[in-house]
Amino acid sequence: MPALANKTLFITGASRGIGKSIALRAARDGANIVIAAKTEVAHPKLPGTIYSAAAEIEAAGGRVLPCVVDIREEGQVRDAVDRAVATFGGIDILVNNASAIYLAGTEATPMKRYDLMHQVNTRGAFLCAQVCLPHLRNAANPHILNLSPPLNLEARWFAPHVAYTIAKYGMSLCVLGMAEEFKPDGIGVNALWPRTIIATAAVQNLLGGDEATRHARTPAIVADAAHWILSQDSRACTGNFFIDDEALARAGVTDLAGYAVTPGADLWPDFFI
Repeated sequence: MPALANKTLFITGASRGIGKSIALRAARDGANIVIAAKTEVAHPKLPGTIYSAAAEIEAAGGRVLPCVVDIREEGQVRDAVDRAVATFGGIDILVNNASAIYLAGTEATPMKRYDLMHQVNTRGAFLCAQVCLPHLRNAANPHILNLSPPLNLEARWFAPHVAYTIAKYGMSLCVLGMAEEFKPDGIGVNALWPRTIIATAAVQNLLGGDEATRHARTPAIVADAAHWILSQDSRACTGNFFIDDEALARAGVTDLAGYAVTPGADLWPDFFI
């Protein structure tokens, strides 16, 4: 039986990009996917909605529950978790993928943007873990996976965009603390981050457009790495800050050429690596 067959994954930001790719990979195993995302109506610069993603996930072989959720809103998160449990009987895996980004220095960062990044990234990951926790405790092999970077406290990763770095590292600090806190419950808590930039809407719209995308890998590499992590024994695999290619190497996958957007192109490194 495939590793994630009949498992229920609660994935934030799963209407597009990396979150949707993780959902599709799990769906191929026959998993249940809860899409917790905001997009009901397509945005000109952000293709995809929770409903178009749901159709793709069902076509891939999964069962799906699309939920309109702004993870800044505690009530919406609790309602979505309640619906997930009522629909699928529980939650086995939480993937904290949703994230906000604004790359600017201290003086150029409006407090509205500062607040958004911290509410979505750090607070959102914390809130979703808190609300899912009672159900994860009842799961057979429970995992929390945060899409956040390794904790590298070099000044070069803070100076250009202090607010963004703090918000993403907040998600990683949740991994550090919760992995130890939840050990008695057998819940694996890990982080995953890409070695290279990934072809997502953020790269297209904020981080270099078409040129950057040509030097990126597809979201499938992160999805395949996440699948391996979430297939491990949660009691033995916890407290790790995985890089996508390193996780795949542990899964026995070393030929990564097929993940390149442009075959043979130089790959650009992601932040924090």
